[in-house]
Amino acid sequence: MKNQVYTMEIAGLKRDLPLCNVHDDLYIAAFIMFGDVEITKATAKALLEKAPEYDIMITAECKGIPLLYEMARQAGAQNYIVARKGPKIYMQDLHTTYVNSITTVSRQTLCIGGTDAEAMRGKRVLIVDDVISTGESLAALEKLVTEVGGEIVGRMAVLAEGDAADREDIIYLERLPLIKDTGDEIVAI
Repeated sequence: MKNQVYTMEIAGLKRDLPLCNVHDDLYIAAFIMFGDVEITKATAKALLEKAPEYDIMITAECKGIPLLYEMARQAGAQNYIVARKGPKIYMQDLHTTYVNSITTVSRQTLCIGGTDAEAMRGKRVLIVDDVISTGESLAALEKLVTEVGGEIVGRMAVLAEGDAADREDIIYLERLPLIKDTGDEIVAI
C-alpha cells in the first residue's frame, strides 16, 4: 500500500491525499493544508458561507491555524484564538486541558492564557479545525471554551472523518472516509 493516495474534491478543488496506516489494514487519508494557499482560501470561504453567527473563533495548534487565519481575514475579524500545545512565557492565568489525537503518538496539552480567556468570556465562539475524526481535539477545545465562559455556537471542519461525519453538531465541507486495504483492493469505508 506504499505511496498510495486517496483523491477527492474539496471546496471545488481536486486533491490527492496520501494514505497513512493507523492500525493493521486501516488507513487514513492525510489532509495537509500547510503550504496549500489555494485550498486554504477556498475552504475558508466555503466554511464562512456555512458558519453561524459568532463573535470569535478558536482552533487548536497547529494545522488549523492557516485556515482560521484565512477565515478571520476574509470575515474582516480583528482577532482569533489558537489553543497552544504548551504554555508560553507570555501566557498568564493559564487554562489547560489534554487531548489524545488519532494523528499524534502521545497525549497533548492544549492551553490558552487569560487574555484569550477574556476574549471568549460571554462571547459566541466558533470552533474550527481542518479535520475532525475521533472528536478528541474538539472535546478539548469545547472544555477550554466552556471553562472560561464562552458560548459554543458552532463546530466546523473542512473534513469530517469516520463517525464524526455522522454527528449532527459538526458543520463540514466533505466526508473523509477511512480506508481499508482488503489485500485485493483499497476500499473507502
